[in-house]
Amino acid sequence: MTQLNQLSESQIERIGTELDALRKRTLAELGERDARYIRTVIKRQRQFEVAGRVMMMIPPAWPLGVASLSLSKILDNMEIGHNVMHGQYDWMGDPAINSQTFEWDSADTADNWKHTHNYEHHTYTNVVDRDHDIGYGLLRMSEDQPWEPRFLLNLPLTVLLHLFFQHFVAVQNLRLEDYLVYKTKTRAQLAEEFKPVGRKLRRQLAKDYVVFPLLAGPLAPMVFIGNMGANLVRNVWACAVIFNGHFPEDVEQFDESVLDRETRGQWYVRQLLGSANFEGSKLMHLMSGNLSYQIEHHLFPDIPACRYAEMAPTVRRICEDNGLPYHSGSFLRQAASTWKRIARLSLPRLRRRRRTGQPMGESVQAQPLAA
Repeated sequence: MTQLNQLSESQIERIGTELDALRKRTLAELGERDARYIRTVIKRQRQFEVAGRVMMMIPPAWPLGVASLSLSKILDNMEIGHNVMHGQYDWMGDPAINSQTFEWDSADTADNWKHTHNYEHHTYTNVVDRDHDIGYGLLRMSEDQPWEPRFLLNLPLTVLLHLFFQHFVAVQNLRLEDYLVYKTKTRAQLAEEFKPVGRKLRRQLAKDYVVFPLLAGPLAPMVFIGNMGANLVRNVWACAVIFNGHFPEDVEQFDESVLDRETRGQWYVRQLLGSANFEGSKLMHLMSGNLSYQIEHHLFPDIPACRYAEMAPTVRRICEDNGLPYHSGSFLRQAASTWKRIARLSLPRLRRRRRTGQPMGESVQAQPLAA
């Protein structure tokens, strides 16, 4: 039973009222401090990018160039792109950081991302069969997902997902599993849906692996490899941050029935129970796009992420007052718990052994293994 069902209607209503009040207070405080913050982050991101691309053409400085470009791509995707496209800075009226016009340094198109992430993931957070982030159509990440033999590859596929994260996210809206596994989508449908993704993919590949290497002349191979390294670092970090936010073992997942006549208070509680934070320094919070405060982000996705640290104590206090867990731990603890879940769910549930010691077979419908 979800802990959502253990709360009374009055508790849920009170939680919703308190979180709405927190949201209202924070919105009223937004101003110059927040504008100065995001403009400073954008300035630093551009400085890291220029420095990185220049240093990669100076052989002794090549490692520093790769590191600098990696930082630039992480800032672009996490603290800038992700948060700007949530509409966190639309109130500033600056077209350069408006959610309707912003485009980022990623293979995924902004329009596709706003549908799969802003709408689907944030509306149906951790609801099995509605939130496609639960496994991305590739992995088994919930006990409620029927086991299939392909999930024996959960662990190696998770490694691939981390390495090529921007590309998997870019094609997430295509639901490739419907074409490759379940045969519910035709090749013609897939080709039509791929067109905008293909255009963005070609632009990204041309920028990093043709244009900038050619500008380096005889040093083109070093720039090519450096760009590949920076993309790899960004991919692995971004995927790890997102997995830590929803897949540690103690984070809840939900059946579709929770959506029936769901109130605003119930929606808030589902976001609380379906998300997890990780702790760290201010630098780690910045480099994660403040998704280290994943709980606060899911409660208030359109409030500037730099405010989450200030909002977190109130959210934690509301959880404590109502007997709700506030999932938080170190980055490594959350990552270890996540990988444990991935490994466990790669296998089907095993039925209890008979007293004779003969196994009763495997089935996803079987009872859980006895403790």
